[in-house]
Amino acid sequence: MNDLTLVNNEFLRQFEVNVEETLARIEYSEQERKIFLTKLSIPEEIQNKEFEEAFIVKVLEFIEDKNLRVVPTSPKIASFVRRNRRYKQLLPVGIKL
Repeated sequence: MNDLTLVNNEFLRQFEVNVEETLARIEYSEQERKIFLTKLSIPEEIQNKEFEEAFIVKVLEFIEDKNLRVVPTSPKIASFVRRNRRYKQLLPVGIKL
């Protein structure tokens, strides 16, 4: 799953990964050096836990590389960050999950 190619579609404000001619996406809004991850959409035909987690990791690493903070408002993404302490450092000061 490390071969996922992440695309930041700034026009539609979403991160995209194309798998088997199918588009998975995480919608976001950006505000004051923070990215709010608002919606995770993975089509049924490629939906599985391993892919979902690899996609979220790819997005969080992109955000980390850009030196931004993340506010996961999507329940699945918030749950992932809660379970993976490594990514809690990306949360803005005062945000607890």
